[in-house]
Amino acid sequence: MAAAAAPGVAPVRARFLTSKEQFHAYLRAGGEEEEEEKEEKEEEQVSSAQSEPPAKRVKAEELGQDGESQGKAGEEEKERPEKKRARGQNKSRPCMKPNCYEQSRLCPSVTQGCGGQCHFGPRCRFLHDVSEYLAAKPADLGQRCVLFDTFGRCPYGVTCRFGQAHLGDGHQNLVNAALAQQWEGKLLVRNGLSKELQQQLRKRKFTFRKAEEFLRGLHGGKGGKARGGSTEVSNCTAPQEGLGDSPVLQEQGEDPKPGDLEGSRGAEGAPEPEALQNSRGAEGAPSIPTLGPLTDEDITKLRPCEKKKLEIQGKLYLAPLTTCGNLPFRRICKRFGADVTCGEMAVCTNLLQGQSSEWALLKRHHTEDIFGVQLEGAFPDTMTKCAELLNRTIDVDFVDINVGCPIDLVYKKGGGCALMTRSNKFEQIVRGMNSVLDVPLTVKIRTGVQEKVNVAHKIIPRIREWGASMVTLHGRSREQRYTRSADWEYIAECARIASPMPLFGNGDILSYEDANRAMQMGVSGIMIARGALIKPWLFTEIKEQRHWDISSSERFDILKDFTNYGLEHWGSDTQGVEKTRKFLLEWLSFLCRYIPVGLLEYLPQRINERPPYYLGRDYLETLMASQNVDDWIKISELLLGPVPPSFTFLPKHKANSYR
Repeated sequence: MAAAAAPGVAPVRARFLTSKEQFHAYLRAGGEEEEEEKEEKEEEQVSSAQSEPPAKRVKAEELGQDGESQGKAGEEEKERPEKKRARGQNKSRPCMKPNCYEQSRLCPSVTQGCGGQCHFGPRCRFLHDVSEYLAAKPADLGQRCVLFDTFGRCPYGVTCRFGQAHLGDGHQNLVNAALAQQWEGKLLVRNGLSKELQQQLRKRKFTFRKAEEFLRGLHGGKGGKARGGSTEVSNCTAPQEGLGDSPVLQEQGEDPKPGDLEGSRGAEGAPEPEALQNSRGAEGAPSIPTLGPLTDEDITKLRPCEKKKLEIQGKLYLAPLTTCGNLPFRRICKRFGADVTCGEMAVCTNLLQGQSSEWALLKRHHTEDIFGVQLEGAFPDTMTKCAELLNRTIDVDFVDINVGCPIDLVYKKGGGCALMTRSNKFEQIVRGMNSVLDVPLTVKIRTGVQEKVNVAHKIIPRIREWGASMVTLHGRSREQRYTRSADWEYIAECARIASPMPLFGNGDILSYEDANRAMQMGVSGIMIARGALIKPWLFTEIKEQRHWDISSSERFDILKDFTNYGLEHWGSDTQGVEKTRKFLLEWLSFLCRYIPVGLLEYLPQRINERPPYYLGRDYLETLMASQNVDDWIKISELLLGPVPPSFTFLPKHKANSYR
């Protein structure tokens, strides 16, 4: 009878288990270990199966009831500061800037075929001589360019790292006219930031008519009915003392906002932006000049019952995942059966400032049929204005408010989980955003802030009253982060309280049994987060109600598809290749936690069970199981060629989710 796995360790079959030293020796040898040697080591492997990295010891073992743990109290005291630093994010990780791996870059005017006329002239810091650029350009990574093969044309021309596929005589960029014509006029990725809109935001010329109307009512509500506000605003609970003063907001740690919140009302006598001063009518309401015919939408607000409904009950919802939930990854999940997708968390103040990197998080691929964006913010003025901005400029099916982010950077500024303890601000944010949006508004929350103090059941009825269309509940508190099992009993209780408003449950789903058990709790649907990062084919398993013993070659093909999608999205030049590599490595830091079905003693694998060291059924399967960064880089080199000189990588998220 096989020995039982230690608490918190996944139950891998004894014949596959090995030690840390043998595991890395096998990978260094390229998988050429003799079969006879393996058989001789089987007993040793079983006995050493429980050996694990010191930084990931199971807490239950450290706090064991035997005398050993107390005898080593002095050593543990010394280790504690190091363990504390090991939580959460790698905040001091090195960042590879583009100039680290490409010293001489070609001017975009040359790449895009602008006849050599550069807008910056002699001040341009990029190269304009193609021959000089090619002399220093790294070698091509392959003979086929995914952009040329897919679309018939590669916009990166000579800078493409697969340029030999489409460069002719004299470095001319070839075009497959027949294939290019098939894609002509088709918009594959929506929600981009135009230069015109970016200029408006940076120069504070964008007008927020509906948001300003709501905020005037909010600030005027202190003395009675909101001035110039709508019925929806007048029903809003009156704010507490001092809530209408912008200096108070600044004291509470709010981020600097563009144009002092673009004309939000400050203390009496505060100067207003010139554009708003010039556009005010006699009654103080903004008369914003508009183009085109006057429509009903300009003068009549949508009633809540007229808003588009969010019909996603019973569907599989891919969670908004910071860093890893990028567009190429979402395409992978859509292919495996995800029904609803959501962009990565975007900070509202950055969007209002027109930051390109933040707007990139809102991009939507044409295959994402039900798509939303998630916003993070701490104050009603910035969140309401951002909601109106997105409502007028991008195409989404819903907008989600992040009230579940546990990280200190967000929490200490009053956003994320902190909103659960700031009910007045929370209410104003939900009501304000709902008043300016034409699409449904959803909210994602946790059970609470403290570990044993659940407050979600008190907040959910109020969220429903404020006008949200749906709530997603992550079954852990902020203090728990990801280190305890999700409380599905509590999620079930909250689902009953939320009715008739839909409530989606989130936490610890890694198999179709987990999904079935979650649906039996009475939730409207399930949101999948880490489970999708560890095995994106989980959506297929749930829909087909089976365990998929996916082979290492099939998993490698998924990584190939991700790199192709990444090159399409971020580009096939050196900068695009390295950005694709970076996000691939971030994803591999989760993928390595997957244990193949055929290797498990019993099913299913639990999300908080740590994989022991094991040898897979082939070399590639073993390589994919490695939690060593060097092995992840080796996998990336199989797909994207050798890394640049002095390349370094440290994952953003640490694996602190094991019990």
